[in-house]
Amino acid sequence: MTATGEFLAAHRKILPMSGKIHHYLAGDHQRLDALLERTISEPQNIDAAAYAQFRAGLLKHIAMEEKVLLPAAQKARGDPLPIAPRLRLDHGALVALLVPSPTAPIVAAIRAILKAHNPIEEDPGGVYDQCETLAGAEADQILRQLQNHPEVRVLPHVDNPFVMETARRAVARAGYDLEV
Repeated sequence: MTATGEFLAAHRKILPMSGKIHHYLAGDHQRLDALLERTISEPQNIDAAAYAQFRAGLLKHIAMEEKVLLPAAQKARGDPLPIAPRLRLDHGALVALLVPSPTAPIVAAIRAILKAHNPIEEDPGGVYDQCETLAGAEADQILRQLQNHPEVRVLPHVDNPFVMETARRAVARAGYDLEV
């Protein structure tokens, strides 16, 4: 069993049913998944408008987790969640892939990472459930912070060999063997 699998198995049985934070963030995953699917609904033609919405939304979602959710869990526990480094590697790889203009291999890599990443957060006993449990009476306040999180400034794409190499390294560092 992988470290992620062991982590989820150890925490699944002790956490309650999903709450407001879980529903809010998992709903955002669904919205982002739909945008990403719209991006590639025609395999030979990337929908630039859908991708732009997906890109801005994913950057905001990652910021909500990195700036609100994970710090709140760390504050409640006194230490970071054990799975936090894994999430941060995935977040870094995803952000790096959002820098260059989208191509079929880049979109495929993003999809593959999200397919592995989202269950770590969403599955019963996953990160969202753990954070909700840790939040306790603060859950409503954390939910409001997530809901009111500002949009993230999205910079233009950068297409050069350095950016592509940086993206490849971030993907590899996160443990993925994906062509970018």
